[in-house]
Amino acid sequence: MKQTRNTLAKTEILKLIETSEVALSPAEILAILHGVCDRVTVYRILDRLTEEGIIHKIATVEGVIKYAICQNCTLEKHNHNHLHFTCERCQTTTCITTVEPSFTLPEKYKIKSVNFTISGICPECN
Repeated sequence: MKQTRNTLAKTEILKLIETSEVALSPAEILAILHGVCDRVTVYRILDRLTEEGIIHKIATVEGVIKYAICQNCTLEKHNHNHLHFTCERCQTTTCITTVEPSFTLPEKYKIKSVNFTISGICPECN
């Protein structure tokens, strides 16, 4: 297994995602951590944290990729069978881990990944 370094940038990005109540885009991370690292480094660290099973990607309805902390994930298996909610007013994206949607596929279909994203108005904007 490849050894990874814990740099200041990686530590700050992980701390930011861990303490955030909403999922964050790379642009939001760059704006909050202004000057800690450049755009390329942010993307590289986000990719590494995703591969390590520490954070997960969320594609919003608008196609924006955001990142949130993982719960019960490993290097081998990401488990994100919960809803993601994107507010149409404030554009925040939140993991709603208390709801696990279920569905069935026709035979011969094999699931590789699942992403449930709902858009609407969050409690803060309602």
